[in-house]
Amino acid sequence: MCGRYAITLPPDSMRALFRYVEQPNFPPRYNIAPTQPVPVVRMGRDAAGVKARHFVLVRWGFLPGFVKDPKDFPLVINARSETLGQKPSFRNAFRRRRCLFIADAFYEWRRPPGGKRKGAPPAQPFMIRRRDGAPMAFAGLWEGWTGPNGEELDTACIVTTDANGAMAAIHDRMPVILEPENFDRWLDCDDPDEAKAGRLMRPAPDDTLEFIPIGTAVNRVANDGPDVQTAVGPADRPEPRTPERRDLFD
Repeated sequence: MCGRYAITLPPDSMRALFRYVEQPNFPPRYNIAPTQPVPVVRMGRDAAGVKARHFVLVRWGFLPGFVKDPKDFPLVINARSETLGQKPSFRNAFRRRRCLFIADAFYEWRRPPGGKRKGAPPAQPFMIRRRDGAPMAFAGLWEGWTGPNGEELDTACIVTTDANGAMAAIHDRMPVILEPENFDRWLDCDDPDEAKAGRLMRPAPDDTLEFIPIGTAVNRVANDGPDVQTAVGPADRPEPRTPERRDLFD
């Protein structure tokens, strides 16, 4: 699962990697939460009609087009890669509306033995980022929703896959992290061969990420400053454990 993430590197670094047409100048965000506006990269056309990548703000929380009232539909921030082609909520978006989430870190909580039982120690949050310090691209899906009164809203969710060997020490799911050479393959929805995109939905290699234990400031959505990422221990690979939970919407 991915329920919180961050975008803190300079906008120029992000644009150099994702190569979108626009030149947005956005502030760092250390604790991005569901329902907030988030930047994604989509494939479109430039002024000359040539395929080009575009920077777009959407709501993090996917709404299929068939939804009548968002209040009656669960908040969907993640979509399981294994069922994208079968579930009505995601099937069309997987075929026609794939996107990239811009990020440079995400957060996950490791529950101690005993889980949520009374008296059990609190969950330990980790900041998870690339070892090379580069930005990350999460595979995503987007959908344009139109309400009964004509209101319009673009929404998106992050695609998740099984955890790799390192991530499994914290959680049994992780975002699908795409390398730059695979960006166009994921974004190009004009290609009728969906299997090409499907083959990208796999765990990142074990040595891609580092895991940094941080304090509990990240637990509160209102906390959105650099202190959220303050380490309380060295970057390391946590000891493996058997996952004890799955989130209902992951």
